[in-house]
Amino acid sequence: AKLVAEMAGREGIVFLRTTRAATPVIYDAGEEFPVGGSKVVRDGDDVTVVGAGITLHEALKAADSLAEEGVSARVIDLYSVKPIDTATLRAAGEATGAIVTVEDHWPEGGLGEAVLSVFADDEERPRVLQLAVCDMPGSGKPAELLSTAGIDAEHIAAAVRKLVSATATARR
Repeated sequence: AKLVAEMAGREGIVFLRTTRAATPVIYDAGEEFPVGGSKVVRDGDDVTVVGAGITLHEALKAADSLAEEGVSARVIDLYSVKPIDTATLRAAGEATGAIVTVEDHWPEGGLGEAVLSVFADDEERPRVLQLAVCDMPGSGKPAELLSTAGIDAEHIAAAVRKLVSATATARR
């Protein structure tokens, strides 16, 4: 309710996206979500995975799977895309050197491009790999649609493996 009131008091376009899917509870009922913020929901040093909404839950599943393989993934809930939490993203990029963004949206004008914009003018920046919906979605069960779009936990983990491998090779 506090977030909705804060959004209502802002000038300009405000957008709140929700999901109907049954998902695990991540936050306590009294958690604060200030506009312009984000939350690091999992700490890690090898790679950063940035999601929001349903893709955050898929990112957490992927992080669990990757942890079993010895890959430590930091997971960020980028619940506010504009304004964006540049400090948290910069700290993550510096710490891990690699970011995978995951969104249930077209890549143009979405979360991935917002993250890239944080690093646009930097001489040194993390490698960023965007996972997004690239084809017109059809009908199906939510898990099928996430998989078909390439934004489910399995695809996230595969992208992380690829990016971590490429980043490790580049640092040698």
